[in-house]
Amino acid sequence: MSYKTKLKIGEFSQLMQVTVKTLRHYEQKGLLLPYEIDEWTGYRYYTLAQMQKLNSIRAIQQLGFSLDEIRELYEDGTHSPSIRQLTEKIKETEQQLQKLIDRRTRLINWKNSIKEIKTMEKFSIQSLPEIIVASHREIIPGYEAIGTMCCNVIGPEMQRLGCKCPPPGYCFTIEHNEEYKPTDIDIEYCEQVEELGQDSDIIQFKTIQAVPTAICMKHYGPYDHFYESYTELFRYIEDNGYKITGHPRCCYIDGIWNQADQEKWLSIIQVPVEKI
Repeated sequence: MSYKTKLKIGEFSQLMQVTVKTLRHYEQKGLLLPYEIDEWTGYRYYTLAQMQKLNSIRAIQQLGFSLDEIRELYEDGTHSPSIRQLTEKIKETEQQLQKLIDRRTRLINWKNSIKEIKTMEKFSIQSLPEIIVASHREIIPGYEAIGTMCCNVIGPEMQRLGCKCPPPGYCFTIEHNEEYKPTDIDIEYCEQVEELGQDSDIIQFKTIQAVPTAICMKHYGPYDHFYESYTELFRYIEDNGYKITGHPRCCYIDGIWNQADQEKWLSIIQVPVEKI
């Protein structure tokens, strides 16, 4: 009698790169049953045969077959689609593809019409005056943490320190990483205040020098898509005979504190420049 290697569900999950939740779902569907379930502990064990079957299920699922359709194949004992089933799936896929092509065309046309309107008002050339700011520098896990940091850390501390912000309000961030990092972002948040205050462990006060010329661009959408706007902005700077002279600022006009829909978030990227 040959020996069967048995793996606990967690081990099987890790080796096959599939979640335990998915394995339990397959079991409930009657599609991939454990080789053995310990009646005392409830532990589920899988073998090489389950590995091979899972790979087969994945391959068929990637071709567009549902789990119910795949289960029927195994119940029929065929384990693979017939010529007729493949022909039907090809026809179904072609119909879906045509719908996606039509949708893509409509989306492109809509996007282009919006861009034509927004491009006219997207860029501006401004001078940025000397200002006093309350500054907080922190390494955050990702761009999505900016809103939480502002609401839960910076805002309460500025209120505790009695900071007064001149209307209409001006805040921005500057990144200090020397290279791109999707996590552990070294970011400095600055908010304009009326006067220098007493530094704390969280807030430091300082004066930001004036910027004679800055190219400014509106960015609509989530913060982890800034790279799209940077690409367009830097092309605009180069095409119009400017060179960059300082760190870009990201100024937040409307965001999570007011809009649940990220696509409606509005930021302004401000890049110090001078004419070549």
